[in-house]
Amino acid sequence: LRLETARPEKRGKPRGEGARAFLLLLPYALPFSLFILLPVLMAMALSFTYFDVINPPTFKGFLNFITLFTQDTVFLKNVLPNTFLYALVVGPGGYVLSFLIAWMLTQLPKGPRTVLALAVYTPSMLGSVFIGVVWRAIFSGDQRGIVNYLLINLGIIDEPIGFFSTGNRALASVILINAWRWFPFNAVIFLAALQRIPQELYEAASVDGATTLRKFFHITLPSLQPVLFVMGLIGTLMSFNVFDVIYLLTGGGPSGATTTLPVLIYETAFKRYRLSQAAAMSVITGVILLTFAMLFIRFLSPPSDTDEE
Repeated sequence: LRLETARPEKRGKPRGEGARAFLLLLPYALPFSLFILLPVLMAMALSFTYFDVINPPTFKGFLNFITLFTQDTVFLKNVLPNTFLYALVVGPGGYVLSFLIAWMLTQLPKGPRTVLALAVYTPSMLGSVFIGVVWRAIFSGDQRGIVNYLLINLGIIDEPIGFFSTGNRALASVILINAWRWFPFNAVIFLAALQRIPQELYEAASVDGATTLRKFFHITLPSLQPVLFVMGLIGTLMSFNVFDVIYLLTGGGPSGATTTLPVLIYETAFKRYRLSQAAAMSVITGVILLTFAMLFIRFLSPPSDTDEE
C-alpha cells in the first residue's frame, strides 16, 4: 500500500492584516521618524557642509572631520580623553557599585530592605538643576562649603579645598556626583532581579555545603546574566551622553578639564554657531556608541537557549 502524507494547505495572510499592523505602528513610527530619525539624517547631512546659521549650507565633504582630527587639539587632547574616562568610570564603576548595594539589600529582612531601597532610589527622582545647586553648595571652594566646613572643624585641613578650581579635582567631583545620581536606578533594577531568583536553588546549594561565595558565582551571577548584560550596555551608553549635571556644575571648566563630547557639541552649536562642526561631532559620537554597542553585544552577550542547544 502506498501511503500519501497530506500536505498542509498554505494559507495567505488575512485581508487587511498589513493595514492593521501599519496603523498599530503609526503612533510610534510617526514621532520616532519626526524627532529621532529626521534629526539624525539632518545632522549627518550637515556634517558634510559649512553652516553658520546666517549663510546657506555649502558642501565641504569630509573637511569638518579632517579638521577635528588634525587641527582641533582641544577635541583630541581634552574632550575625547575626558569623555572616555568619564564613561568608563561612571558606567562600569556605577554598575559594580549598584550591584553590590542591591546584593547587600537582599540580605536584609523585608521591612528594612523596603525602606532602604526607597532611600537609595531617592537621588534618581531629583531634577538636574536641584542636584547642581545642592552639590555646588556641598563642594563650594570656600569655608561656607559643607565639605570644607566639616574638614576644617575636624582639623583635617587648614585651608578650603577648591573642588571645582583645578582640572583633576573638578573631573573627579563631576564623576563622583554623576555616579551618585545614577547608581540608585541600577541598584533598584538589580534588587528586583535578585528577588526573582528561586530560593530553592540557594537552599539546595546549602544542603550540598556550598559557601556564600560559591552560591554567588554559581547561582546569583548565572541567573542575572541577561539583566547584567542589558544594564551594563545601557549604563555605559548613557554615561557617554551626560550633559546637564556637568554643564550646571562646571560648564566644562576649568580650562576644558570637564568638557565632554555633549558639552562641546552644545557650545559649538549654540555659542559659536558652528552647526556643521557640531553635527560632525554628533556623528562621531554616534559612531563611537554604535561601535561600542556592537562590540559589547558581540563579546559579552549571554548565550541564548538556542545557542546552548
